[in-house]
Amino acid sequence: MASKPIYKRILLKLSGESLAGDQKFGINSDTLKSYAREVKRAVDLGVEVALVLGGGNIFRGISKAAYEMDRVSADYMGMLSTVINSLALQNALENAGLYTRVQTAIPMEQVAEPFIRRRAIRHLEKGRVVIFAAGTGNPYFTTDTAAVLRAIEIEAEVILKGTRVDGVYSDDPEKVPDAVKFDELSYLEIVKKGLRVMDATAITLSMDNKLPIIIFNMGEETNLKRIVLGENIGTKVKG
Repeated sequence: MASKPIYKRILLKLSGESLAGDQKFGINSDTLKSYAREVKRAVDLGVEVALVLGGGNIFRGISKAAYEMDRVSADYMGMLSTVINSLALQNALENAGLYTRVQTAIPMEQVAEPFIRRRAIRHLEKGRVVIFAAGTGNPYFTTDTAAVLRAIEIEAEVILKGTRVDGVYSDDPEKVPDAVKFDELSYLEIVKKGLRVMDATAITLSMDNKLPIIIFNMGEETNLKRIVLGENIGTKVKG
């Protein structure tokens, strides 16, 4: 493992469900504090960190509650859920001693800054953690796609996708004990094998822009720090 970080700028993608912890819905304060500690370890190494959060712990556009709703309205509700999560994580990060900014794809000036690429990059250069909320601002696009888009826009070197498992498996390891873990995959293998890493749009966008993705267990202490220091953790997806 290197003594200095191998990445200068990263984008960390976290699911909304992970913020709920064991309670399955809502926001778990202990989980927020844990994530804030992990991000602080990376920032203390000199790494510039941006984040994108999902909103599934509050509302999902494809949930049962949205079955009778117009898809566009449901997706906008999901985007607003990501803003709630972003503000909660912002508070936890600032309690941990970090400077932060939340930027939203949907204008809401009293709550957060609008997404402006140059401003976001300047915040990162000043050592602030930037949280991108409200997805892409458009329905029919997932927060995975939003994460890839923002990572490309801010010229991040890698997307780190924090999950509840330690990488990508041939099947759900929580249901299939003998599922095989992959240490490395190509973008095309993800699509051909139908692995649920990110949606096809996000994978294609990553492939077109040669943006590597690392899927790892965010719940394990110091994993984020170990990855930015070059340790082989999780599953790496690249060309």
